[in-house]
Amino acid sequence: MPVERAFEAIDVLYRHGVRYLVLSGGEPLMHPELLPIIMRARSLDMNVMLVTNGGLLSEKRITDLAGVGLSGLVISIDAADATVHEDNRGLPGVCNKIKEANVVAASCGISATASVTMSRLVDYELLPDFLKSLGFKWVTFSYPCRQLGSSNLAQTDSELMNFSDDELVAEFDKIKKIKRRIRVLNPTRSLEEMQRFLRKEPQRYPCYGGFRYFYVDWNSDLWRCQYWHEPICKVAEFDVSKTVRDDCTICMIDCYRDSSLLHHVGVSLHDAWQEFKRGKPVAAVGKLATKATRDSLLSVLEDAAWIVKV
Repeated sequence: MPVERAFEAIDVLYRHGVRYLVLSGGEPLMHPELLPIIMRARSLDMNVMLVTNGGLLSEKRITDLAGVGLSGLVISIDAADATVHEDNRGLPGVCNKIKEANVVAASCGISATASVTMSRLVDYELLPDFLKSLGFKWVTFSYPCRQLGSSNLAQTDSELMNFSDDELVAEFDKIKKIKRRIRVLNPTRSLEEMQRFLRKEPQRYPCYGGFRYFYVDWNSDLWRCQYWHEPICKVAEFDVSKTVRDDCTICMIDCYRDSSLLHHVGVSLHDAWQEFKRGKPVAAVGKLATKATRDSLLSVLEDAAWIVKV
């Protein structure tokens, strides 16, 4: 996306309440105007995180990113073994580069989180120690995207992620188990929700994609999420009248489903306040006195250390 359109997207999203920006790709470190884009968002007091494979990280690159206010790095890790990860990525030596980058990032006040896509490459028993050896304190798991309708190219039919639903349910159990050994950012209740999703059981927590979270692609199209089959509009045309809130639960994309669970308590507080202003105190209490709101609050507490840090 040209830098002018990126600035426009940032300004529009800010005007409509977005305060948190994640830059991903492809590889965002390849963008020639990355630093000005981050500076534009930070000038509006937006928190900015960047997703990278780590191949282009260096001490200078990290200090430059810190200088323009980047708050966090999310670094992709595919396996619990350096050789397996590097072979899969086609990036020989990248694990040592990531280890060195994590030291520099910590000295600059940038939080670094490992992002592991659930695949047949992952040995969950070995993963916590491997991630710690690279300097990670936190890990977030990306759930396999086997179908996407948007312009995003993250989906795959690779045998590495060709799990049956029953197999994926078991994989989620493995993630819950290693929470005792490393800080997993995916809330436990969200992992359980994804297991219900795979079992085709009723969902308990609505997704706020299109209401509180959005995907903006390189064509300046704004989507409710990467799963959806059509964009909402061009980002320049966006306003609050175009937001979508329909309690959708038709996919299991982690960055929407996990975040929506964390955000639910805040949305419930807003809804309760609106009812109170309408002179409906009983309805206001009803917005808060739900199991979903309680679970959201517990999930926020579970991730509180990372939320405060980032």
